[in-house]
Amino acid sequence: MEKPVIISIRGVQATEPGDEDIMELVTQGVLRQEEGEGFSLTYLESELTGLEGTTTTFQVAPDRITLRREGTLNSEMIFQEGQKHVSLYETPYGGLMLGVNTHRAKASLGEQGGKLSIRYALEVDSQPIGENSFEIQISEPPRPTQHLGQ
Repeated sequence: MEKPVIISIRGVQATEPGDEDIMELVTQGVLRQEEGEGFSLTYLESELTGLEGTTTTFQVAPDRITLRREGTLNSEMIFQEGQKHVSLYETPYGGLMLGVNTHRAKASLGEQGGKLSIRYALEVDSQPIGENSFEIQISEPPRPTQHLGQ
């Protein structure tokens, strides 16, 4: 199963208590049911997110959610509740080691869409840099309205 969907993302970055940066985005993407692997959700980043030229994919398995970005920026972040995963975050300016300490990684997806909820602490080169979260809603696109002729 593969189908076009509307993706609504609300991301919050908190570098210090009370200092939050909120990003909200609505975009088109593709929801796929992977054979025996759960679901994947893919969309193209835009100039608005600062990641133009990058494709983002969330792979949802029963025990983890993996975020992969490929293109202008290449990275993989694994969200697994109660676990810390370290990965390389490649930018046009060089690479950084990212540590992701996941507090919450919940997914509720089906053929009609659903939602993802992720909350995690982020480290760069073993230094804590803040708490982040994503709330992602996936829905079917609205059906075109038909107008009857007169």
